[in-house]
Amino acid sequence: MSEVMMQEQIAAATAYEELFVPAVFGQWAPVVAQAAGVEPGQQVLDVACGTGILAREAARRVGQAGAVAGLDMTPGMVAVAEQLAPEIEWKQGTAGELPFAEATFDAVVSQFGLMFFPDRVQALREMRRVLVPGGRLAVAVFDGLETHAAYSDEVALFDRTISEQAGDALRVPFCLGDTVGLKQMGEDAGFTAVSVTTHQGTARFPSLRSLVEADLRGWLPVMGIVLDEAKIEAVLAEAEATMGAFVTAQGTAEFPLSVHILSGVKAE
Repeated sequence: MSEVMMQEQIAAATAYEELFVPAVFGQWAPVVAQAAGVEPGQQVLDVACGTGILAREAARRVGQAGAVAGLDMTPGMVAVAEQLAPEIEWKQGTAGELPFAEATFDAVVSQFGLMFFPDRVQALREMRRVLVPGGRLAVAVFDGLETHAAYSDEVALFDRTISEQAGDALRVPFCLGDTVGLKQMGEDAGFTAVSVTTHQGTARFPSLRSLVEADLRGWLPVMGIVLDEAKIEAVLAEAEATMGAFVTAQGTAEFPLSVHILSGVKAE
């Protein structure tokens, strides 16, 4: 990878950490860690760790007697994660072929990554492989797009002002809303005691501009779509004109989030 490409990835990962983590992702890290039963002294793996918000929560819970590893396929994400928490073991790699030995971890967690894996069942099988017998899995995914009015409107905005490809990039995170199908994936991967629970949260952005800018600067580049400043400003202006329903009296942008957590156990 060229130095320029690496710097672009780091810039996108930094925007992801600064814009998305406080507004959307941070609130789910304790929920997922709790679902996996993460506790002091354990060995924990965070798959598709991004900039590491869930891995950092796991590290807080396991303490000095435990250890946490985080894995992501994007070098820029791994680089930013390592800057934020050098005490965690960070690796670049793919979920479909985890670079860890069988029966290494007491818990495997993954937050908003399963939607992007080419073979989701294979990725879950790999998570099961690296778990110790009796080890627990917890994977968070977003509910369907139809349950997220703000993102539905933003998808339409991107389709209209950028391209259908940009709209599709924003549709992907919401593709696993079917709880029956999600539970079946866990069972097909060989987990026992499989369950899917649905949780409600709230996205809170400082402004409508910051909501849309997070996707323009922090998400679309992660998905390979980089816009120039003129286009970004044009899209932001259109958002201000069409998405005012999500602006509070205080000027912030807030809307409900619906998230599924797939849990399972590796049989003894």
